[in-house]
Amino acid sequence: MQQVYCIILKTVADLFKISNFRPLSNLNPITMQKLLRTNSQNPDFIKLVQKLDADLAKRDGQEHSFYAQFNKIDALQYVVVLYENGEALGCGAIKELNINTMEAKRMYTNPSSRGKGLATIILLELEKWAEELGYKKCALETGKKQPEAIRLYSKNGYQTIPNYGQYANVENSLCFEKPLQK
Repeated sequence: MQQVYCIILKTVADLFKISNFRPLSNLNPITMQKLLRTNSQNPDFIKLVQKLDADLAKRDGQEHSFYAQFNKIDALQYVVVLYENGEALGCGAIKELNINTMEAKRMYTNPSSRGKGLATIILLELEKWAEELGYKKCALETGKKQPEAIRLYSKNGYQTIPNYGQYANVENSLCFEKPLQK
């Protein structure tokens, strides 16, 4: 079952009624965001992951095929897609790593939408979902060539851990973990 969460953000002028405030012409006074809980069959998720894979292929170079084998999306049951004004701008997913831990996967935000906190909104929703499912921790792997991702996870309370599973001896991988609150 898909669940939809809406977040309405207003401009500073609307919140504080500043009479001489003049927004830039490219700013929309009201932005409607929607989080959709879905699965990996969602067409918008598939399109966003294609963009993610293209970006990672450039960053990873010859190592991309190694990482790609662990990033198949055909059976992901827990996917979040973030929409803003009807446009899919970002996504993420979780899958079981072990009986206590969900692994965050396929985190992506369109480059033109980065720096607005959208990835944090997606990540927090994935953590909330994992907690609702009874998991105690979230873990993830990211590449050393993805500094934006490393910053995202660090600022959201993830701590580096020894590389796990298939990433155990991979020099360009960094693994993180965060306990979920109950």
